[in-house]
Amino acid sequence: MKIIKICSIILSTFFVSSFAIASDMKVGFIYIGPPGDHGWNYQHDVGRKAVDDAFGGKVETVFQENVPESADAERVMTQMALSGTDMIFATSFGYMDPVINVAKKFPNVKFEHATGYKTADNVSTYSARFYEGRSVIGHVAGKMTKSNTIGYVASFPIPEVIRGINSAYLAAKAANPNVEFKVIWIFTWYDPAKEADAAKTLIQQGADVIMQHVDSSAIMTVAEEEGVYAFGQASDMSEFGQNAHLTAIINGWAPYYVKRVQQAMDGTWKGGEQTFDGIGAGMVIIGKMSDKIPANVRKEAQAIADGIASGKIHPFTGPVNKQDGSPWLADGEEADIGTLLGMNFYVEGIEGDIPQ
Repeated sequence: MKIIKICSIILSTFFVSSFAIASDMKVGFIYIGPPGDHGWNYQHDVGRKAVDDAFGGKVETVFQENVPESADAERVMTQMALSGTDMIFATSFGYMDPVINVAKKFPNVKFEHATGYKTADNVSTYSARFYEGRSVIGHVAGKMTKSNTIGYVASFPIPEVIRGINSAYLAAKAANPNVEFKVIWIFTWYDPAKEADAAKTLIQQGADVIMQHVDSSAIMTVAEEEGVYAFGQASDMSEFGQNAHLTAIINGWAPYYVKRVQQAMDGTWKGGEQTFDGIGAGMVIIGKMSDKIPANVRKEAQAIADGIASGKIHPFTGPVNKQDGSPWLADGEEADIGTLLGMNFYVEGIEGDIPQ
């Protein structure tokens, strides 16, 4: 009887444990850089932690940092899938093809790819309308510059980054007709040394306001040291530039991550979907504005943000020409989503070429 009872307990324990494992969900995240970058990867990790908080022990989250946009990404996601991960968030544009490749091998795993455009039955994409935030800070930059030169440190010449440059420039130009932009491409998302060097070069070229579409806080640190202004990228970076920090574009991924994990758990998640949200949906957040920004400029910037959120203002509204002077948007015409998602040109007034 003791043997039978012991076996019964073991079997009972096995089935309870199996049931518990089956009811849990494992969610993986892969990052292009470290979550301690205080920028892009940091905000994605804030979203991951929000999933932990929202579901407690029902969901286990794991992450891998510093994953190159190469075959390494495919290897990492394959290992995640093989280890029982039910859902994977790939959080950088260059993971697009690796996501599609791995998704074919693991049709029962749900994949979410940030900023990409390729989908499948088990792959959805999500991105934020960062250009909306850059319109707001572009206005601030145009009002705050004294030298009329604004520097911009850019990562890769993909539509997402080009959109941001164009949006910031149009807003800055509207605020200050004498503004000119100087853009430096550094071909990396995260390299504090390169970011710092680019910022120093722009300052040497006369820029007294620096914008960025790269991931670390190095530019803010340089701005603080050199006595110029800068903006937080992806998160608030005021701790790195008490005097330099004007405001920030903050990426609000957490609500999306919680929603999509919930959908995966209750069976309503769908592949093939494309989410592209902005200020109105809370995926793009304008950070606290520094008191160094005059009150009237803060009010103007907030009005732009509110107008974009309500749909009354579109950052790309004509008349706007392309860099070569050819017409793009007629007076009052708004850019269509297809052109924005595939943007590969500068608007009129920006000097220099987009690298190929």
